[in-house]
Amino acid sequence: MCLAIPAKIVSLEGTIAKVDMMGNERIVSVDLVPEVRIGEYVLVHAGFAIGIIDDQSAKETEELLLEVADAYEKGE
Repeated sequence: MCLAIPAKIVSLEGTIAKVDMMGNERIVSVDLVPEVRIGEYVLVHAGFAIGIIDDQSAKETEELLLEVADAYEKGE
């Protein structure tokens, strides 16, 4: 199973972006979404932004991931 995590584009330099991924900064490639702009959300998988998503979808996905992580920690 593959999982893509939502991240907000913080800065862009060519095809490399700094993103905020749930409070953690990461460097990712935007080769697959060259039209992305600072402030937009992308789905990141294996160091690549693979798609642009809207703010609402990003927030909902982050909330679901946090719920799953919390349940896992509790052994549910």
